Amino acid sequence: MTLITHWIDGAPVGSTGVGTQDVFNPATGEVIAQVALGSTGDVDAAVASGLAAYEEWSQVSLARRTAVLFAFRQQLVEHTDGLAALVSREHGKVISDAKGEIGRGLEVVEFACGLASLLKGEYSDQAATGLDVYSVREPIGVVAGITPFNFPTMVPLWMSPVAIATGNAFVLKPSERDPSAALFLARLWQQAGLPDGVFNVVQGDKTVVDALLHHDDVAAVSFVGSTPIARYIHTTASAQGKRVQALGGAKNHGVVLADADLDDAVSQLTAAAFGAAGERCMALSVAVVEDSIADALVAKLADAARAVTVTAGDQPGADMGPVITAAAKERIEGLITSAAEQGATLVVDGRGYTVPGYEGGFFVGPTVVDHVTTDQDVYRTEVFGPVIDIVRVSGLDEAIDVINANPYGNGTAIFTSSGESAREFRRRVKVGMVGVNVPIPVPVAWHSFGGWKDSLFGESHIYGPEGVKFYTRGKVITQRWPHREKPAAASFHFSSDATK
Repeated sequence: MTLITHWIDGAPVGSTGVGTQDVFNPATGEVIAQVALGSTGDVDAAVASGLAAYEEWSQVSLARRTAVLFAFRQQLVEHTDGLAALVSREHGKVISDAKGEIGRGLEVVEFACGLASLLKGEYSDQAATGLDVYSVREPIGVVAGITPFNFPTMVPLWMSPVAIATGNAFVLKPSERDPSAALFLARLWQQAGLPDGVFNVVQGDKTVVDALLHHDDVAAVSFVGSTPIARYIHTTASAQGKRVQALGGAKNHGVVLADADLDDAVSQLTAAAFGAAGERCMALSVAVVEDSIADALVAKLADAARAVTVTAGDQPGADMGPVITAAAKERIEGLITSAAEQGATLVVDGRGYTVPGYEGGFFVGPTVVDHVTTDQDVYRTEVFGPVIDIVRVSGLDEAIDVINANPYGNGTAIFTSSGESAREFRRRVKVGMVGVNVPIPVPVAWHSFGGWKDSLFGESHIYGPEGVKFYTRGKVITQRWPHREKPAAASFHFSSDATK
């Protein structure tokens, strides 16, 4: 049985902890490896390695750092197939989706390659007579990233390239459910020429998380995951005086107005609800549909859901793979059951879904639930599975009211042919990321990602300009050079004045 370990100071390192956890192939249900559950001592070792490496890396020229970032980008491009296969095996997502998340992470690496311009300061000449003022941004030290199972490469790549480019050392705590991608990234960083210790990995559970949150030498913590844990991370790390990026859960709504292109809207909703088996924080899990077209949309959406090819992620033609664990499958199916019990209509029921040849896998079929109300559990809960709720509304005003009353505010979208409706929607809706005829409005790398309300704790969004600011601190220098008498003119002979 393979044991997945830590990566500290440029090499795989065994754990000082005594526990391990099984790692499954979700498509078969088989245990394929065990991951070491790290200890406080493992965290101490990783942070110490990072702190020592930071002292040198923070002084490395921007040109040298840029060269490492470009080399890392090339490593990612060359090893995309291998990394995607690894992600599919441990997570279950289809190969094309695994490659897609690597591609989105690659965008952030490319953004970080422009660090020379990102770190330019400001200069005020002659702010007062003989006095100049200028500002610079400097790295903050050792920073930690705590990342979720659903994007084992993309989310670490949202954090580490920006942190490293700005001169920091990075300690990654990946999900223990699919931990191998973190070690794969560590090797790529090393092959790109990153000095040992600048990127470390500590595998583990809450013990490792708490050790990072309380470690005196960890200056900042970045987190993406569920809302309860995001709240805990933010509260705990902030109390220790650390900077915190804590991105939580979501309940994303896709509004479909009567003037929308119905076929296009259904196609987009299908991909956004069932892609990655619904296990993404930007999945469109609720369709808020204008009454006059609701029946037609539900009929088309049901046909589209039944047409989704569900099988192991590495199989040709796969659209959707399994969910991550047996426990996740049980929880999702329980919410589908509760929807039926609470008065919703199961148009397409994904419970009990089996795939021939993969009977032990953790599969849930695409599920369409109509006549959902906002007090039902399936609506109130972040399902994190291939389930889309249909909430029927009278029009745009009611749709906006439904969304704004929801405690989450991560992402939303509207499908319409009316520019006026789209503009009103994006201005009035209380959500951090908005799509107009775009189902999953994840910002490109040179903007920043983050929601509102219970989807974000603190104020700092991730990657982009806000990422650069998060991983650096400003320093302002006010300088004056006192006037000095001019030196005597050069003389080509001995002075006749003995006093000079």
